[in-house]
Amino acid sequence: MHQITHNNQTLAIIVKNNFHKDGVEFFTPDDFSQQLGYMSHKKGKIIEAHIHNPVKREVHLTKEVLFIKKGKVRVDFYDDNKNYLDKSIILEAGDVILLAYGGHGFEVLEDLEMIEVKQGPFVGNQDKIRFTGINQTQAKIIS
Repeated sequence: MHQITHNNQTLAIIVKNNFHKDGVEFFTPDDFSQQLGYMSHKKGKIIEAHIHNPVKREVHLTKEVLFIKKGKVRVDFYDDNKNYLDKSIILEAGDVILLAYGGHGFEVLEDLEMIEVKQGPFVGNQDKIRFTGINQTQAKIIS
């Protein structure tokens, strides 16, 4: 698991496809409006049936989770003022990323299939501010 941070704020949490741990681990703090966890159980494990209680929650910022099914994509990270943070990472099939704060941009490096999960409802152009990001030659890949 990798965290991308800026000014002590978690911008992203990345779970690479080779991550493994027995049991349950949540990567997000309890106050995140989108929770990301990993579970590994042996055959026969019973996860108790349950119903989620209605709990009123306020969401002030969209967080999104991307599941990379196929291909490769470069993710570039920006601060809230649209400044590139000299941090980019390449994700590939099986990787998962939670985008929590700050800005981000993408360049598809190989034909890509991914699944996105985020809070709704979608509010169109009110949901985001678009801006021109970096190009491939400016990317500083971190591992």
